[in-house]
Parts: sequence; C-alpha cells; structure tokens
Amino acid sequence: MRLEDEIKSSFGSEYHKLEVNILYTQYFRGQRIQQVMKPFGLTTQQYNILRILRGQRPNPANVNLLIERMMDKMSNASRLVDKLCAKGYVQKTVNPKDKRNADIVITDSGLDLIDELEPLINAHINQLKILSEEEAIHLNFLLDKLRDGGERD
Repeated sequence: MRLEDEIKSSFGSEYHKLEVNILYTQYFRGQRIQQVMKPFGLTTQQYNILRILRGQRPNPANVNLLIERMMDKMSNASRLVDKLCAKGYVQKTVNPKDKRNADIVITDSGLDLIDELEPLINAHINQLKILSEEEAIHLNFLLDKLRDGGERD
C-alpha cells in the first residue's frame, strides 16, 4: 500500500515522503519482529546482544564491545545484560585483569534460545523476498549511501 494511503497524508516533496517512508517502514518491520520475540520474553535489543555474544564465542565480550556492535546505540547495554543474566541466557564474571570490567558470555541456554528463534527470524526475513535480489542489492546500496551522507558512489 502506498504511504499516502497508509497514513492518510500528503507530502511537500519526495524527500519529505522518503524520510517518513523510511521511519514508517522501520517501525512496521520492527513491530513484526517484536511479535516474533514477545512469546520468548525477549526484546529486539536483547536478541541483538545474544547474537553478538554467539558470534564472539568462545571469547568473552564486555559492555563496550556490545555497545560498539549493537544496532541500537542508545540502548543501556549493562541493563540488558543484567536482564539476560537473570533469565540465564548470559553469564557475567569480573575480568581478573581489569576489575572494572566484566566478561560476558552466552550460556548454553542462550544458544538454545537462538536456535529456537532462528527459523522464526528466517521466516520474517523471507518476507523481504518480495524484492528481487537485484532490488535488495540496490536498496541496500541506497540505504548505505544515506547513512554515509552521500560519500559513496
């Protein structure tokens, strides 16, 4: 459905429409992925941390590494890690070399959860296949270009 019909609005320019369209689409896709996570008691930020930790295995991560790699840079990574610890999905131990820092690793329970979620996440991603691979490549290029501030060609 066209954006104008979806939100019952018109736009002063194609650039204004583009900005609203990007935000609206992000919200739309975000709501759908949250519906996948909700039955598991996870937020998308918590899932992002679990995926980062799975990628780090067997090496531990620290909060700074998580913040650096997280998609949502405004998330409180320490609080998210504490919630995941309480659920048994991650383990946090004081780093023996730097007492101000903690080593964070994903537990077997956290790995099992990701394994259980993987097919549901893949089904969500497969919804994007209404675009051809060429269209997906082009859209990825355009989105990268927007984030780069037009410095790519």
